[in-house]
Amino acid sequence: MKMSEPVLDISDLCIEFPVYGGAVRALDGISLTVGHGEIVGIVGESGCGKSVTALLSLGLLAKEDYRVLGGRVLLLGTNVLAASERRLGALRGSRAAMIFQEPLTALNPTRRIGAQMTEVIRRHQPLGKARARALAIRVLGEMRIADAADVIRRYPFELSGGMRQRVLIALAFSGNPAILVADEPTTALDVTVQRQVLTLLRERARRSQTAVVLITHDMGIVSLYTRRLYVMYAGRIVEAGQTRDVLGAPAHPYTRALLDGLPEHARPRTALRAIKGTVPDLREPQPGCPFVPRCPYAAARCAERPPMFIQHGDPNWRAACWLGHMEDPRP
Repeated sequence: MKMSEPVLDISDLCIEFPVYGGAVRALDGISLTVGHGEIVGIVGESGCGKSVTALLSLGLLAKEDYRVLGGRVLLLGTNVLAASERRLGALRGSRAAMIFQEPLTALNPTRRIGAQMTEVIRRHQPLGKARARALAIRVLGEMRIADAADVIRRYPFELSGGMRQRVLIALAFSGNPAILVADEPTTALDVTVQRQVLTLLRERARRSQTAVVLITHDMGIVSLYTRRLYVMYAGRIVEAGQTRDVLGAPAHPYTRALLDGLPEHARPRTALRAIKGTVPDLREPQPGCPFVPRCPYAAARCAERPPMFIQHGDPNWRAACWLGHMEDPRP
């Protein structure tokens, strides 16, 4: 595929999961792109569709578990929704990789790190055991694991959480993928280790020109590690643009509410602002803006579904809100 073409292109995608008595509209017309070598963030609360987007982008959802109502997903030029499992299996692990949230569930606790890594490497590359083992040691070293030759002899439970996550990142990069999807990769780690792991991920991605989709609920993380940002709410993209623009002057009330929950936006000795209410039940139709019940700016027009309006004349910065301008409600 051409370098000018995105490595991931999701267009107007709508899917639902059949459930007892109805269906959950998990994704409702989302569109996003990821270019070669760029780091893109997807942020939002739990239940907004971030992980579903991640899994679907790599074809990791069983096709019998959901219904496609419209749209398409192109991964490295392959139509994920129509591709065979054999075709998707050939892409995953070599051209596309994923890092999951909890390494203890992603790694087999009964097998040594080296055995797991060499098995995956040999599945996607024509290497013998010795060369695969040497590659495993090398990529672990690139993740600044001091004694990689010792680590590959250990079991996952013998390693710290940060070390296990480094192993997963090393494994993901072992095939030199064109795109890597990281779904809440550091949620279980303390802040210091979290920064170390994400910095290593960013550095390794830049060296190999690997595109990264970083999925998180943490606005602080996306501000530090992403170039572009998509804000998701109730299965929709509600704001998208350059990270510095979106976080510097959010155009959607939901984005503003997420930022207001950050410690740096609170006055000393006051409680952090929380968004009142919860994400709506996606079994119920959402004809207008789904954030209305929680939005301090809601008006009658919000009963209609807003399009993604261009912000400040920048076609790359859009927000799904009828309000042309919000005054900052913070004192």
